[in-house]
Amino acid sequence: MVRDLSYGYGNKEVLKQLNFSLGTGFNLLLGPNGAGKSTLFSLLTGLFNRGQGEIELCGLDLVQHRRAALSKLGVVFQQSTLDLDLSVKQNLIYQGSLHGLSAMDSLNRVTPILEKLELSQRLNERVRVLNGGHKRRLEIARALMHRPKVILLDEPTVGLDTDSRLLIIEHVRRLAKEMDICVLWATHLMDEANSDDELLLLDRGQICAAGQCQKLYTKHGVNDLFELYRKLTQQVELM
Repeated sequence: MVRDLSYGYGNKEVLKQLNFSLGTGFNLLLGPNGAGKSTLFSLLTGLFNRGQGEIELCGLDLVQHRRAALSKLGVVFQQSTLDLDLSVKQNLIYQGSLHGLSAMDSLNRVTPILEKLELSQRLNERVRVLNGGHKRRLEIARALMHRPKVILLDEPTVGLDTDSRLLIIEHVRRLAKEMDICVLWATHLMDEANSDDELLLLDRGQICAAGQCQKLYTKHGVNDLFELYRKLTQQVELM
C-alpha cells in the first residue's frame, strides 16, 4: 500500500501524491518513458529513501520494518544483474544464499521453479550462452527463490522480440495465480495488458486511473486501453 507518496530530484517533482493498494494477481503499471515508473520501483525496493508519504509491503512499513518488508519482495530490474559466468543453477543457489537459504534448501527449490518457467533443460548452462528471453525468465526464477509475496518487474520485456515478450507475460500471469502472489508489472507497451488486469495508469508522476481495465473502459466510455490512455493523459495535460 502506498499513501501520499511524493518524490523529487532537486526542485523537480517526479511523483506527486500517489495513493494505491495492490492485491494478489497480475497488476499492470502502465506509463510512457519518463512517467516515473522506475523511480516508483526504486522507492518500493528501498533503493531510494522514501520521500514524503508511506510505503507498506504486506502490512510492514518499509522504513520501520525494512528488513522484514523487503524479505517479502522479489524484484526483476530492467537492467540484468545475472552473473554471466555462472550456470543457471549456480545463479539461483547464490540468490538463495543471499536470503539465508542453505545450499540444500536452494537446490530443492531450483528444479520446481525452472520447470514453471520452462527452463529446466538449461540448468547447467552458463548464463552468457542463453538468449535474451531465457535470461529474463531466469531473472524471474531468481526473484522467486525466497518465495516472496510480492514481485516487482520493471520493464522486463524491453529488447525482446514479440514471441519472447508474450511467452514471459504468459508465464508471469500463470505464476501469479498458481503461487497466489501480487505481481506489479511495469511497462510502456499497451499490448501487454489484458482487459481483466488491474491497472495503474501513471503519467507525469500522477496516477490517472486505477482499477480493472474493462471496468475503466466502461466508466470512461472508451473501447480499449489506447483510447483510455489518450483520454486520461489529455485530461492530465489540461490540469
